[in-house]
Amino acid sequence: MAEDTPKRLTDIGPPHYEKFLPPIIKENYGKWKYHEIPRAGVLVHTSDTGAKLYSVRAGSPRLVSTKKIRMFSELADKYSEGYLRFTSRHNVEFLLTKEENIEPLIKELEAMGHPVGGTGTAITSIVHTQGWVHCHSAATDASGIVKSVMDELIEYFKEMKLPGKIRIALACCLNMCGAVHCSDIAILGIHRRPPKINKENLPKMCEVPNVVASCPTAAIRPTTYEGKQSVEILEENCMFCANCFTVCPALPLADPLNDGVSIWVGGKVSNARHEPMFSKLAIPFIPNNPPRWPEVTSAIRNIVEVWAANARKHERIGEWIERIGWPKFFKLTGIEFRKEHIDDFKHAGLTFKRSVHLTY
Repeated sequence: MAEDTPKRLTDIGPPHYEKFLPPIIKENYGKWKYHEIPRAGVLVHTSDTGAKLYSVRAGSPRLVSTKKIRMFSELADKYSEGYLRFTSRHNVEFLLTKEENIEPLIKELEAMGHPVGGTGTAITSIVHTQGWVHCHSAATDASGIVKSVMDELIEYFKEMKLPGKIRIALACCLNMCGAVHCSDIAILGIHRRPPKINKENLPKMCEVPNVVASCPTAAIRPTTYEGKQSVEILEENCMFCANCFTVCPALPLADPLNDGVSIWVGGKVSNARHEPMFSKLAIPFIPNNPPRWPEVTSAIRNIVEVWAANARKHERIGEWIERIGWPKFFKLTGIEFRKEHIDDFKHAGLTFKRSVHLTY
């Protein structure tokens, strides 16, 4: 394009990210040399030019009101020249250029109920899904469990006293909108019964071909009920994904008696020291017990503290389990080994332990 050709303005697509960068980041783009973590929740980024950028990270709920956003904005105007960002783990992070503003900002954040931490060898904020707030397929709550677990483990969020990083995630059903497949500890809501069939309402509310086509495991078949189109569900094929309920409200899946929580461990995305790992089942079922989920919080605290007492420096939970072996993990944590731990996936044999050496 010739230099004298005028640039065309368009509203297609998102605005360019450079518009939102603080001046210090624009000036030092591509020049950042290293970062340090002087305390949990505070990072210092140093540039080749000698410039320093301070990040102050505070825990925040996933859902915040406009009033709370205005409060954060006022703090940003006061301490960080108006610059802040929300991280992918629902933290709010203030980007400061003046070191003397760090402590006053931390005091104001904690007075508002937002503890500073979650960096380095600490527990990060829990990334989670919608839960009972407004998800149609949730088997458990999200915000309630997250609040309860982080209240229980807040000391490990505010201080860097663990052997290594630990990421906790929650997904309220097996569709896994959260990162439970690759987290050190994952909380996964589970359904244990197939959808109920409201035979009276189904022909009035749903299109049977769409309902049948919605099932990824062919568990739904067309049938008739009192001369009207209906469906039947093969329980052994159902994987409780709620796809059918998505297209047909006459197939509710929620069941207060049989819905609950499972705990998974050992996943990670990081490529450091060991390739990325998938989470594996630790506790098959814990009943929902709102509002504080004491069984879930105590189970997670137990896993965290057993790992912290036995892991090597920088060793993630999955790396620690791989070193000591799963039999010893179950022994140390006191978790019962049950039939649900036996993987019946078609290709699971490739990952089975096929040696008789079961202790390390």
